[in-house]
Amino acid sequence: MKKIGFLSFGHWNPSPQSGTRSAGDALLQSIDLAVAAEELGADGAYFRVHHFARQLASPFPLLAAAGAKTKKIELGTAVIDMRYENPLYMAEDAGAADLIAGGRLQLGISRGSPEQVIDGWRYFGFQPEEGKTDQDMARQHAEVFMEVLKGKGFAQPNPQPMFPNPPGMLRLEPHSEGLRERIWWGAASDATAIWAAQMGMNLQSSTLKFDESGKPFHIQQAEQIRAYRAAWKEAGHTREPRVSVSRSIFALVNDQDRMYFGAGRPEQDQFGYIEPEKRAVFGRGYTAEPDKLIEELKRDEAIAEADTLLLTVPNQLGVDYNAHVIESILKHVAPGMGWRGTPLKAA
Repeated sequence: MKKIGFLSFGHWNPSPQSGTRSAGDALLQSIDLAVAAEELGADGAYFRVHHFARQLASPFPLLAAAGAKTKKIELGTAVIDMRYENPLYMAEDAGAADLIAGGRLQLGISRGSPEQVIDGWRYFGFQPEEGKTDQDMARQHAEVFMEVLKGKGFAQPNPQPMFPNPPGMLRLEPHSEGLRERIWWGAASDATAIWAAQMGMNLQSSTLKFDESGKPFHIQQAEQIRAYRAAWKEAGHTREPRVSVSRSIFALVNDQDRMYFGAGRPEQDQFGYIEPEKRAVFGRGYTAEPDKLIEELKRDEAIAEADTLLLTVPNQLGVDYNAHVIESILKHVAPGMGWRGTPLKAA
């Protein structure tokens, strides 16, 4: 395991029991947690994007602000729903945020997940072409996005511009060199993982996957990663791809941890339907004392296949507690998993 970061959905709720009661709270606390995670030595701060929900929705102002407040930590998304995105405008926003962060963005994009509203992308002005699905539209937007990130000129310049133009066709600005190699696709199936490899995108695999074999979640996910790597090699890309998996992991190191997570959490895979006729497998959570966690996590084949682990955090419990959750993993569990080259602790 080379890198460990956190993944926040940025939930907020006006309830007095919530530590994150407004959209402003969610955004500002997300920035504070990225700063705290960097100070703790974590490798990444990632944020989920959901529209029409009391969660984080517009990632680029958040990523730019976090980029200005931090120096080393990777800043990313998991994932941006491409059905909602104008890929050219998104490329400008992404380029600006990446330049502010000094080239640290790791953008996860995808078709997205089941929505809060029916066909929410229609309200954003998008509609699939005749005979195409919303999944097709997401891929089309992603393909355009990846193309313009190459930084090649494609727009005919005005012969009488307001300001002098460089020679040739014009590209979008600002352009951030290298950002294209830091785009990830969130894949819920083997086929989409293979497509992502062919497109030259890194792979994000979450705690949910379409059930394609009935096998345990971590085995299906590991098989997906292997299929992705094989497709990447076959495509002839010259760089090494990156692969992340997400997990809900809590180390019980004090009474507060035991109060929040010591009992009642599902510790086995669950099968169900997230959309009609689409059976999915939801990966188990991990909650235990550190030594037991290390033993259990070593048996997770997908974690072993990936190079990056994203820890989902309960953001409504506040920045301080979430920093503690991250620190507990980095201090008591990660070294036993071989994080950053640490010798593996015997199980």
